[in-house]
Amino acid sequence: MSVRENLEKVKARMVAAEARAGRPAGSVRLVAVSKTQPMEKIRAAYEAGQRLFGENYAQELRDKAEALKDLPDLALHFIGTLQKNKAKYVVPVAAMFEALDDLGLARELDKRAAAASRILPVLVEVNLGEEQKGGVRPDDLAGFLAALRGLPSMRVEGLMCIPPPCEDPESTRPFFRKVALLGREHGLGALSMGMSSDFEVAIEEGATLVRVGTAIFGERSYPAR
Repeated sequence: MSVRENLEKVKARMVAAEARAGRPAGSVRLVAVSKTQPMEKIRAAYEAGQRLFGENYAQELRDKAEALKDLPDLALHFIGTLQKNKAKYVVPVAAMFEALDDLGLARELDKRAAAASRILPVLVEVNLGEEQKGGVRPDDLAGFLAALRGLPSMRVEGLMCIPPPCEDPESTRPFFRKVALLGREHGLGALSMGMSSDFEVAIEEGATLVRVGTAIFGERSYPAR
């Protein structure tokens, strides 16, 4: 199937999930995860109406922002882990930073945003119990959010999560439910939850953003860097 056909199929599934959850159609935004995908596929998705894309690698985000600057209303979210020394590539071009879990990185992003005379919207990544994964543990979330409030060039809009790999999408439901509860407890409205294998469950549990790559673009076009 073409990128256009895949995109239409994903959007139809999103609408159906919104309806099951009693939510209005279009209440969930789709982040088309375009990491390692070629420009022609991104342009095909754009031509099919997609405007929001997600990138995992700092230099790739920078390069794609430059190559695609002719596309009006294109927005790029940074959704991966980031070393502090690469913040300079991300802040000038990212519409949002989705995976913040380190205060040192937060301070660097804030400094870069101040230098660029902008406010950087961010989501805080929540760790759902996997020792080897990033994210802020739920018990540490209040303190982390309090520290971020002292950074004037950063705006915390919500939370994001990556649940442990599960063969059955239903197995991810408790994780999404937990993050949605944390969002309500801390007064945060944005929830980036769900990927190609489980985005419908995430929508049913309150996601406002879903990150879908493979179901739109197919497998990665070249190895991750």
